[in-house]
Amino acid sequence: MSEFRNFTLNFGPQHPAAHGVLRLVLEMDGEVIQKADPHIGLLHRGTEKLAETKPFNQSIGYMDRLDYVSMMCNEHSYVMAIEKLMGVEVPLRAQYIRVMFDEVTRILNHLMWLGAHGIDIGAMTVFLYCFREREDLMDCYEAVSGARMHATYYRPGGVYRDLPDTMPQHKPSKFRSVKDIARLNESRSGSLLDFLQDFTDRFPACVDEYETLLTDNRIWKQRTVNIGVVSPERALALGFSGPMLRGSGLAWDLRKKQPYDVYDRVDFDIPVGRNGDCYDRYLVRVEEMRQSNRIIRQCVDWLRANPGPVMVDDRKVRPPRREEMKGDMESLIHHFKLMTEGYSVPEGQAYAAVEAPKGEFGIWLVSDGANKPYRVKCRAPGFPHLAAIDEMVRGHMLADVVAVIGTADIVFGEIDR
Repeated sequence: MSEFRNFTLNFGPQHPAAHGVLRLVLEMDGEVIQKADPHIGLLHRGTEKLAETKPFNQSIGYMDRLDYVSMMCNEHSYVMAIEKLMGVEVPLRAQYIRVMFDEVTRILNHLMWLGAHGIDIGAMTVFLYCFREREDLMDCYEAVSGARMHATYYRPGGVYRDLPDTMPQHKPSKFRSVKDIARLNESRSGSLLDFLQDFTDRFPACVDEYETLLTDNRIWKQRTVNIGVVSPERALALGFSGPMLRGSGLAWDLRKKQPYDVYDRVDFDIPVGRNGDCYDRYLVRVEEMRQSNRIIRQCVDWLRANPGPVMVDDRKVRPPRREEMKGDMESLIHHFKLMTEGYSVPEGQAYAAVEAPKGEFGIWLVSDGANKPYRVKCRAPGFPHLAAIDEMVRGHMLADVVAVIGTADIVFGEIDR
């Protein structure tokens, strides 16, 4: 027989699990991986440096574009850091709205992850099921902010505006019968809270459908059980957070351990894995969707019963109302100055972290007393997860790399920022 020779394989950058920006240089012994070298730099946006050139309030939209599947959670961390520096107290109703939309975002993220992970491994149907529910939650984003993805809804001191009393309706179409349109619009006849309540009623059955397709599916288990195993000690040492850490058996969740906003007022459980493999991380995320559904329902019930302000009444932070601007020159000037120059933030530094869907997302903010940040640094959960891919795939087959990338739930906007 001729002598076997190791070879180097370029994995990506066109791989669908990381849409055109992940490159792994794999050293292969036949079909077995000896080493994986993740390369970043194919996306680099310079978000942190861009944020240092703009007033504080103009960089909220950059946060949406970091992890563009967990938009509002990223905003939450950034506005919390500004609020810490300014000593702003957020109204309780705004805190409940933030927590509710954080959990809507968590479900959106996990649905995207589950659908894409399924397709990467070869399960087509679950992708279609997941996107069916994603559309409903995207409509909630659009109802409160006007945008389906990059909402810029959270603001220092609260949220942009209160929840709307109406939901957009499906219009008649040649592709759908009148009966279908009426059925689709049934849950949209009331307010956003009515729509979310209807969603929380039917979503657990949808999660059951995903589990019916995958949880006991022997092909799914063959592709994920004992693949990419990480021990609890190693997960801590590698800087894991979120489902990657909890999948290894550590019950660490910032919503419980360092509660922010009203997470200490809502009831939910932290799902934890046992074996630290791809399958356990799948189970953790599926259970997280159920827990997020519980939290959303509690927030909906509280928000129904407790009207109130959603923005702090501090004119240094809060822009004038539209009605005031139309008839009052001073209000117009105030709005113009606030949106173009922003506000000066007291000198100091602050770190604010949230339990984003992928793990701990934190913003370290340094102010020198000006209207722009002196330094902005993001703590992206995906970065240590990507760094650990080498360790997770060694000794596995080439096809298992796809399963490991999928289970790490990597989005490059935050990694290559």
